[in-house]
Amino acid sequence: QVQLVESGGGLVEAGGSLRLSCATSGRTFSPAVMGWFRQPPGKEREFVAAISWAGGIGYYADSAKGRFTISRDNAKNTVYLQMTSLKPEDTAVYYCAASARPVVVRSGATYDFWGQGTQVTVSS
Repeated sequence: QVQLVESGGGLVEAGGSLRLSCATSGRTFSPAVMGWFRQPPGKEREFVAAISWAGGIGYYADSAKGRFTISRDNAKNTVYLQMTSLKPEDTAVYYCAASARPVVVRSGATYDFWGQGTQVTVSS
């Protein structure tokens, strides 16, 4: 079984920054894609960003472009989400997701593994 463990969430003021991390553990796992999704209070889960593991190509939701950067450390099987210029509307539980095969990166239904989530709260 593959486990994804997120960290780095917390409370930050608007305009601030946070870096989320997601490490994989468990059986040997070589992801094809890893991504970040979020679920704001009272809303459905939405795509934030994803990265292809081999080529390091990043994909972003419009709300994340220019403010968030996704990156990965292949040796550590860890993906990061650097978030800057945070806004109150970024408040959500952020989930890491991974797949061992190519997926529709913006569709959560196509990922195989999920983390437990980490809370990000942005105060105004």
